[in-house]
Amino acid sequence: MIKNIAVVGAGIGGLSCALALVKQGFNVTVYEQASTLSEVGAGLQLSPNAMHVLHQLGVAESLSRYAFSPENAVMRHFNSGKRYFSVPLGKACLRQFGAEYWHVHRADLHKVLLNACQQLQISIKLGSVITTYVQQNDSDAVRLILANGDVAAYDLVVGADGIHSNVQATLLANAGLDSQARFTGQVAWRGTVKTSDLPANLVEPNANLWVGPGKHFVSYYLRGGALVNFVAVEERSKWQQESWTQEGDIATLRSLFSDWHPEVQEILAATQKTFVWALHDRDPLTTWTDKNVTLLGDACHPMLPFLAQGAAMAIEDAYMLAGLLKKYPNSELALQTYQAARLKRTGKIQLKARQNAALYHMSDGVSRVKLKVLAGLSAANISSVLAAKQLHTIYAYDVKAALDNE
Repeated sequence: MIKNIAVVGAGIGGLSCALALVKQGFNVTVYEQASTLSEVGAGLQLSPNAMHVLHQLGVAESLSRYAFSPENAVMRHFNSGKRYFSVPLGKACLRQFGAEYWHVHRADLHKVLLNACQQLQISIKLGSVITTYVQQNDSDAVRLILANGDVAAYDLVVGADGIHSNVQATLLANAGLDSQARFTGQVAWRGTVKTSDLPANLVEPNANLWVGPGKHFVSYYLRGGALVNFVAVEERSKWQQESWTQEGDIATLRSLFSDWHPEVQEILAATQKTFVWALHDRDPLTTWTDKNVTLLGDACHPMLPFLAQGAAMAIEDAYMLAGLLKKYPNSELALQTYQAARLKRTGKIQLKARQNAALYHMSDGVSRVKLKVLAGLSAANISSVLAAKQLHTIYAYDVKAALDNE
């Protein structure tokens, strides 16, 4: 019988998991290697499939004060600004999928989840580096080995410690699988700009995607419209920095997009600070579980940010895992069911996000032809219908309904 669970990692996925597990009646301890809790980065997009879970976890109302609801998702040519498609979001998502589409700052979502965990008195151990775990054949307990030499035993362990997860490394080594993520040849620059520092109405109230040769640029509002968030992705042959929160050189960033649409250049001209980090990827895993240990979020399915589904998939994982552990007293059955329920969906989205990189960067002949076709169909709104159809299978997913069917 599972009672005491350790969650390794106190990011968005780990805190969502801890919250979901406690709401199902489990005792949870969260281990976080950082000495203080904060969420770096900038904005993220929460599509209806993620919002269903946040409502179930009881945090959507608290988050609403920080959110911005975009009207559309729009893809445009990097220089001319010509629209390839426009897909309704905002109120259209609420009508069609029964949940909102919000833009939020990562720090705001993290703060709301942390407050909810603290209200439930969930133990969060900071400065705790988990190096590996051990499972004995004659015991159901999982022993976590910490860098300081301490050992802690739990009935079950969830590795939510990111793409460079130590829990993942041990799990995959036990299964004889490679645990190395690979550099994709792309780096992301991220930042925010005060809306008041930009010309009035410069940025449309949409999820704005600009696509061009070897690069793309995303912009959207945060915090009710007070901030504009941007993500600028460029292709590089190598990456030598260890830190994934390295501060970037703004002059270099502006130079990279100097021939892009004036709207993009205006945003970058007003930017005071930016961070840059490498985008890593891996092929979908074939296994996420090892007896009473499992993985969640980037530890098992790191997502390139070309479908805006990284946080959403981790949030979905959290709800499904907690529900199945409650539903099935046999922990190994619960974890195998969790893996089967999530692996196919997350794997498809991983690969689709990877495919979008070629489209966004016009990096091959097929992608350039696709964009030319989309541009030709945009006047008749056909391209928008096709784009909406592609997104429907992602947004229409309701993890609560999926759990009920398991």
